[in-house]
Amino acid sequence: MKILITNDDGIDAPGLKVLYNIALGLTSAENILTVAPAMEQSGVSHAISYHGSITLNKLTENRWSLHGTPADCVIVGISEYKHKFDLVLSGVNRGNNAGQNTMYSGTVGATIEASMNRIPAIALSQFFGPKLNNDNIFDAAACHGLKTIENILSLNLWENNSAPVHYNVNFPPCLGNEVSGTSFTTQGYRSGAPFSTETSNKILKIKGLPQQQEDTGKGTDIHANINGKISITPCSVDLTDQVILKKLRKL
Repeated sequence: MKILITNDDGIDAPGLKVLYNIALGLTSAENILTVAPAMEQSGVSHAISYHGSITLNKLTENRWSLHGTPADCVIVGISEYKHKFDLVLSGVNRGNNAGQNTMYSGTVGATIEASMNRIPAIALSQFFGPKLNNDNIFDAAACHGLKTIENILSLNLWENNSAPVHYNVNFPPCLGNEVSGTSFTTQGYRSGAPFSTETSNKILKIKGLPQQQEDTGKGTDIHANINGKISITPCSVDLTDQVILKKLRKL
């Protein structure tokens, strides 16, 4: 199995090392290509560097650093690597990509690009919590990441009415031995947008952070996570709201 791994936290992020070790449970080292941003790219979603050039540094044969976005990393990996990929893994993100966070996530943006290229793709993110610190923050992902990916691969569901599907996985804010199970979930939604602006010394900045612990109701990713469960959310590149479309067609 040929695997491309990437992230949005950058080439030296500890979560990428966790993901690499997870990938080693699926295939051998020579079959894993890492293409990750040279610098942190959190919040860039599915952006690509369409205008201008990007710089690729091949640190080793199978470890590349790119001055670009996570989606750029997938494009470059697919285009510049000598083999076709069977799987793209993105993460493990330091912080959850559940609820509205999903829409901003560069981690998820990478899997969108992969799925549009008809490559199975899974994003993995680790929820923050009071039980976790810098030494053990990825414990749940490290303990359960491989089994979770194998579970998704065994389902072999990568299309929805011909539209490509990718999966968004979030690990709960607890240690690995405290994880209480796995749930297939919808993307949660918190009311309102989390960001606004502030000006300091005539410099305009975006401020605000999405609320991490606000529940979004049973069946959603955030509800599963704050109750100790791993959430697996199937996502489609087709953004059509089928319920509203059905109502519109009846008008």
